[in-house]
Amino acid sequence: MSASHSGSDGPNLTPILDMVFQLITFFMLVINFKGTAMDMSLQLPVLGSARPLEYQGQTEPLLLNITSAGQVMAYGQEIDPATFISNEAKIYRTRMGQDINSKEEIKSPVVLRADQSVAYEKLDAVMRLCQENGFVHFALSAMTRGEEGK
Repeated sequence: MSASHSGSDGPNLTPILDMVFQLITFFMLVINFKGTAMDMSLQLPVLGSARPLEYQGQTEPLLLNITSAGQVMAYGQEIDPATFISNEAKIYRTRMGQDINSKEEIKSPVVLRADQSVAYEKLDAVMRLCQENGFVHFALSAMTRGEEGK
């Protein structure tokens, strides 16, 4: 054994650590925070033919949850539907390059996740508020029969 060896003959871990840090950075940048907008405590109605909503990146949906008590929730907090939907319409119009006071329709869908015990009148009132603010595309969220027991 020569005197030039310092006793550390292990592999060089620097490139592996560099790659791991780059992967962590990548996943932090692409994480989807929209999932936090869903209220997982809702008991959604069960449909045999429910399918996921398909949308392009530029038409990200507005997600509204309606609890069994009739409260409208967004991003985990109770909201005043009229104020929130009006503000969101302005944000969506700005993204689309429209005047914020425009009466043009907003292409982004509104996903309504209502508890199965919510009265239709409450759901209808929220939909009307959305329509008054330019949202015309709706999707009602439900569970498939396979998800019912989860």
